[in-house]
Amino acid sequence: MRKNAYSYLGLIDRLVLPVLVLFLQLVGFAQNSSSESKFILPNSKLAEVFSGGETFLEGPTMSGDGILFFSDIAFSFSPGMKAGIIWTFNPENKEAKVYRSPSGMSNGLIFDSNGDLIACEGADFGGRKVTKTDIKTGKSIILASLYNGRPFNAPNDLAIDRQGRIYFTDPRYFGYEPIEQPVRGVYRIDKDNSVHLVAANIDQPNGIVVSPDQKTLYVANCNLPGNGNSAFLPDDYKGVRPSGSGCVFAYNLLPDGSLQLKGKVIDFASETCPDGMKIDKEGNLYIALGDRVGIFSPDGKQIFEIKVPRATNLCFGTGKYNRTLFIVGDRSIYTIETTKEGYNVIEAH
Repeated sequence: MRKNAYSYLGLIDRLVLPVLVLFLQLVGFAQNSSSESKFILPNSKLAEVFSGGETFLEGPTMSGDGILFFSDIAFSFSPGMKAGIIWTFNPENKEAKVYRSPSGMSNGLIFDSNGDLIACEGADFGGRKVTKTDIKTGKSIILASLYNGRPFNAPNDLAIDRQGRIYFTDPRYFGYEPIEQPVRGVYRIDKDNSVHLVAANIDQPNGIVVSPDQKTLYVANCNLPGNGNSAFLPDDYKGVRPSGSGCVFAYNLLPDGSLQLKGKVIDFASETCPDGMKIDKEGNLYIALGDRVGIFSPDGKQIFEIKVPRATNLCFGTGKYNRTLFIVGDRSIYTIETTKEGYNVIEAH
């Protein structure tokens, strides 16, 4: 009797359990498909649309007439160092052109409501300033180059609110220049070109976005070993190495443009370095995370991720491209079609 019982149970193991495993796999697949269908247009696949970058691509943004602008940063430790480029890319005919070089080692780029191009120029033989260029004339002005009489560390990325105030991050990851600001801060440039330090609690502030309802400012902290001093230490260095974390802070954005810390909404600990960051009209965050783009709810819950060969920054397009996500990484640009509309200041007025 016991032998027959064991045989019967063995039959269940052989027949029922595989079906159960298959059912669980299908349930899991359905959950993933549901998340994907919520954000990615059916049948849309990640596509490489440009691979002609020279060194390191960053800071994509699209003009009102559908032309993508992006930075190509050079590094002083690279052989035959270049002077940096701002490229343009036409998604219609896939044509890429050099818009400006030298670029001041531009990093983050954004178009304001007037259609002017605002650029963060970094360190390592860069401008260490924030500039504005009239696209029609090509003429540029300096919006901010000093704070308390000292140069910035390396302006990295930026966002603009509906009042036209510019918020930018100022970390330092590399560069021969002395660090003259006592903090690696988040700054605000007002319409009168006055500059204000609005946050100083982040080790390496990087990507930055304003929520569509204008109530929240998000700032990524990219302070992992390998993303600062430790990336350039000698091979034989035996001392204490930098340690840090990757996370995203949220701030209440007050009517006068000042910030009130809410706290960390996403904590990657020491596993991931959040880089560029954008937001859709529903307030979901899209964050470049090295080998993927993570999609998070406004309260920091991960909803979905897009696998990418390399992701350092990203943007939604404008006009008919406002559901297209443009992702830059290394020397390439990738696109994928989404179900969500991106939030862009140039279209928000």
